[in-house]
This record gives sequence, structure tokens and C-alpha cells, in this order.
Amino acid sequence: MVSHGWNLTVDVRPEHEMEKVLYAADELTGLIWAAALMRPSRSVQDLELKSVKKKYKSPAFAAGCSRKVIEDGAALLGWPLDVLIEKTIFAMRSCEERVARELETIAEGKP
Repeated sequence: MVSHGWNLTVDVRPEHEMEKVLYAADELTGLIWAAALMRPSRSVQDLELKSVKKKYKSPAFAAGCSRKVIEDGAALLGWPLDVLIEKTIFAMRSCEERVARELETIAEGKP
């Protein structure tokens, strides 16, 4: 899975479908999470594609999230950018509660 850093930290190109998905989603999840935190709900549950696309177009927003990597990832998968963003939002919605519980456990210092 070292290929998720392709063209950033390693020269290993993503070949398998899962490697491509991880490469594409790694940067994108950071951008989506930053967009969610800007909402009153602070959640991806009510976050829509249109809102993410608006933030995506602003280079100053989540500037550390490489748009080039996200776009290259979508191209590797053969998906339009909108499809990648929407699928990633749906995936993040599906696990948001579980991740929040894990983070609470970690913050409380429990194993």
C-alpha cells in the first residue's frame, strides 16, 4: 500500500483497484473533512457534492490537500471528479459515527 504516496514520497504507482482508491481518497478525505468542520453540524451527514466542489475550487481552502493528487487519482480510476467526490462523501458518512467513537476513546486514554 506504499503506492498511496505515489509521486509525493515514493515512485510506486498504484496498480490494483484498492491502491488506486486509497491514492485518490487520501487527500480528498482531508478536504471533505475540512469542509464538514466548516458546517454548523460539523458533520459529513448533511454535506453535499456542491458544497465540496465550491471549497475544492478555492486553492486557499485546505491548501495542504493536493488537488493534483485528487485529480490524478480520479483519472487513475477512470472516474469523473464528481463521482470520486460523491463516493468519498458517501463512504465517510457510513463510518463517521464509528470514527467519532474511536476518537473519543483515544482522547479518554482508553485502549
